[in-house]
Amino acid sequence: MSKIVIDPITRIEGHLSVELDVEAGRVKSARVRGDMFRGFEQILIGRNPFDAVQIAQRICGVCPISHGIESSRCVENACGVVPNKNGRLLRNLALASNYLQSHILHFYHLAALDFVDITAILKYSGNDEKLNYLKAWAASELSEKKTGVSAATACAPFLPRYGGDGFYIKDTEFNIAAIAHYVKALDIRMKAHRMVALFVGRVPHAIGLVTGGVSKTPDKATLAAARNILAEISEFVNSSYVPDVVALAKLLPGYTEVGRFGDFLAYGEFPDGPDEKDLYFPRGIVSGGKRMALDPSEITEQVLHSRYSSPSNLHPSLGQTEPAVDKSGAYTWIKAPRYAGKPMEVGPLARIIVGYTAGNADIKKEVDALASAVGITLPQLQSAIGRHAARAIESKLLCRKISGWLDQVEEGEKPRQECAIPDKGEGVGLGEAARGALGHWISVKDGKIDRYQCIVPTTWNASPRDDNGVAGPMEQALAGTPVSDEKNPMEAARVVRTFDPCLACAIHSVKAGAEIARFRVC
Repeated sequence: MSKIVIDPITRIEGHLSVELDVEAGRVKSARVRGDMFRGFEQILIGRNPFDAVQIAQRICGVCPISHGIESSRCVENACGVVPNKNGRLLRNLALASNYLQSHILHFYHLAALDFVDITAILKYSGNDEKLNYLKAWAASELSEKKTGVSAATACAPFLPRYGGDGFYIKDTEFNIAAIAHYVKALDIRMKAHRMVALFVGRVPHAIGLVTGGVSKTPDKATLAAARNILAEISEFVNSSYVPDVVALAKLLPGYTEVGRFGDFLAYGEFPDGPDEKDLYFPRGIVSGGKRMALDPSEITEQVLHSRYSSPSNLHPSLGQTEPAVDKSGAYTWIKAPRYAGKPMEVGPLARIIVGYTAGNADIKKEVDALASAVGITLPQLQSAIGRHAARAIESKLLCRKISGWLDQVEEGEKPRQECAIPDKGEGVGLGEAARGALGHWISVKDGKIDRYQCIVPTTWNASPRDDNGVAGPMEQALAGTPVSDEKNPMEAARVVRTFDPCLACAIHSVKAGAEIARFRVC
């Protein structure tokens, strides 16, 4: 048996490493390690509860909108209020726009370089129009004979590459299209960010997200600008993103059997009516192929293999975070969330599986269409390639929903519901970041935050072994992954990136002012 350590995993948010035991060319077992620690939950203690929405957004620059909304929701829950119609719709619009930016970012700028062969540009002899946005630097600059610029220099944004040519897709047409869309996606992501800012003031760290809704009253110019941006994003999603995912799935049929895990959790998101429980993406659990209602009281965090001395198996409303850097048997700063004692995958694939089994007609239609186009079944979608497909499906669905929500916004009407800080209370905000289930729990005492805890998507997905020795979803998904070259374990890195890990979010707080460890950097 060989031991392989990938440290760090690149093209993710934060510091993650993976230790693999490889036998007979396949991963036998894995340990996923979160190698950083942070202090946001501790920072919030003693503050005005209304401050939480701004401070919690700083947990992550990729998904601040999600943290801001869930922080607002847990305070609103403690206050006993819900957003009004405009507040609900404008939050939906900001969050859905952020989803689009995040999903496009993940596929093209984080994951695609695992598959796409940048050197295909050097071999391409087709119609120049095919090069699209690559004309400026690819069509004219990659020829060393013409410009004196080496291929390595011209391809700098894509190099150095991990592994040799054997790891990359050989279909030149696909590679050229994907590289062109990589460049186009930079512009589309910028426009998705602009759409977020139209509703909440700016991004990242939206100043317009407030307890009770948003601060900006919607006007005709804002809604018109959003519709113009949406039209361009929708065109890209439908004509480039979804077809690229379908093509990738066809070119890599083996990845329907890699990265598999079978239990899914979704808190649900996008309230689609006056009742906050009327969610466009449904809430629920799918375990062993069966759908069940979600009971938040069944959520706990275990710490046997995490670097904390606080008690294990606490509900997050009672969560404690006492660091123990030298704890025996611990190998990560990530806790191990469990639902009814079981690890759960969260994220776009979990939302799609939960929504499909719940009978969501929109989700079912798009899943069936994509599965038919690729030639796979629903069980095969529960895989590495399925996580990419789920993001593309969500993007297509949300482009349509954004259009409908824009039509429902009432111009000039109040964008938030007033609420007063309670002297004492507890609240929870459960929803979905682009990466998956996100929960914020708050306790208020004497009008100040007395306790604050978060469980974020990557805490679920990258969790270590629990008190019973059961591996987390990412660790289990890595088991069985082929490793064709132990010096270049590209296959394992691909599986990890399908979860889109965010360690900045996943690491719990540490005690303020305490020395955790001392490092000497040479």
